[in-house]
Amino acid sequence: MTKRQPSLFIPHGGGPCFFMDWDPPDAWDRQRAFLQALPASLPERPRALLVISGHWEEPVFTVQANPAPPLLFDYHGFPPHTYQLTWPAPGDPALAARVRALLEGAGFDTAEDPARGYDHGVFVPLKVAFPEADIPTVQLSLRADLDPAAHIAAGRALEPLRDDGVLIIGSGNSYHNMAVLMRAMRGPGSGDPRGAGFDRWLTQAVTQDDPARRDALLADWASAPGAREANPREEHLIPLHVAAGAAGADRGVKTLEDRVMGAIESAFRFG
Repeated sequence: MTKRQPSLFIPHGGGPCFFMDWDPPDAWDRQRAFLQALPASLPERPRALLVISGHWEEPVFTVQANPAPPLLFDYHGFPPHTYQLTWPAPGDPALAARVRALLEGAGFDTAEDPARGYDHGVFVPLKVAFPEADIPTVQLSLRADLDPAAHIAAGRALEPLRDDGVLIIGSGNSYHNMAVLMRAMRGPGSGDPRGAGFDRWLTQAVTQDDPARRDALLADWASAPGAREANPREEHLIPLHVAAGAAGADRGVKTLEDRVMGAIESAFRFG
């Protein structure tokens, strides 16, 4: 019998950070170790992966239907070798069709993209977590309005996939103020102290015992202390809302809290 998979929110780092030298050299070690340990934390090997990345937005929820997705090197200014990375995981058009059917059954308009490849919010963290690239993987876009309640509802529609052996992964960053992160790279002590307050609020919201209360808090995330300082634009946070929607009655737990580039980045798991 297939075991129910969890629903996850993971940080995907900065660009191809796990595959290049960094200053300081250990900057991404905790996130790398977290990703490497992820497969062993699962109840069994997933049948497939469904990934919602902060790097793909469309007018309606759009599913990647490419049976052999290439990589989209959608980062700029990094060393030449980082544009030669490989992660040849197969797509899964049947799963893509199932995702569309579930979303449409919940009242959402959907589309599919038969040509799209994996963006770096997919292949960078998953090359660390699943280096063999042998698990079928489908990417689902965000909806461009970034409506938090709609993304929670979309996740809720996708929850049945977990019982079919599909691991749902929201890939983004809980803190994504690029101006602050770039300043922090230029010197110590230039991070954002308000980010810690938002992370505390986010952790309390995600780990609520009552799923309805959790969903209500996350839907109103922008009212939280330090919310817009941590996420001036929320595209890297909203994958968490899909993962939380797919949680059902499963309580969220924090699985990583890392401080990197002057910011706290957290990961969460449901189930």
